[in-house]
Amino acid sequence: MPELPDVEGFRRVLAAHGQGRRIADVKVADPGVLHGVSARGLRRELVGRRLGAPERHGKWLIARTDAPVLLFHFGMTGALVPCTPDDPPHPHDRVVFVLDGGELRFRDQRKLQGIRLADEAEAKRLLATQGPDALTVGRDEFEQLLSPRRGRIKAALLDQSLIAGLGNLLADEILWRARIHPACLASKLDGAQLRGLYTQMRHVLRASVRVGRVPGRPSWLTGERYEEDPHCPRCGHPLCRGRIAGRGTVWCPQCQPERC
Repeated sequence: MPELPDVEGFRRVLAAHGQGRRIADVKVADPGVLHGVSARGLRRELVGRRLGAPERHGKWLIARTDAPVLLFHFGMTGALVPCTPDDPPHPHDRVVFVLDGGELRFRDQRKLQGIRLADEAEAKRLLATQGPDALTVGRDEFEQLLSPRRGRIKAALLDQSLIAGLGNLLADEILWRARIHPACLASKLDGAQLRGLYTQMRHVLRASVRVGRVPGRPSWLTGERYEEDPHCPRCGHPLCRGRIAGRGTVWCPQCQPERC
């Protein structure tokens, strides 16, 4: 489930294997991952272009050329995989970018999002629908965004128009570390709780970005959430599972009492 740390990892892949290289060909195995452009149009617009320095905003990866902008969204199962021409095709390779030194393959099993091609103005309009990036948002802005929200805090953290980049794993991990129940109303959190939430978000994101994913360490909630009988890594109490904000949610009823 690609979230901000995963997409930052894909940005590094693109920087290492694509930046400055010329696109020699574009092979579209499945046009179902293309949005707003045909397979023929994608190839026509990109062949011969050079890839610039990639950027990331939330869960979006932005790959600029000297004209059009490539926008990747990885949905639930997407990835950007560096390959050589001799590597065998993968059944979920949807688009292959043939470069003047290797290949980059957009691989995606479920095809919930995909690839867009836009000019600068269109790219700016799309990214303007996103809130500030979770890795760079300041504490004051974070508090100002969350404190007026009427809904549950987990729903607020998952709202990409509010703060961009957090997904289900990150939201549960951050709330567990901040000792806040995921069903608490955001507007009921006091200043100390919001500051603690921001601090834990920064800690979790920085640690996750270093490894390119939300790590399933034994000391992390993520390391326990898929166990048959999960227990809190902090207090040892059995964890609860349920659906909050429409998503499968894990929390510790002892560390995260529902007091809000």
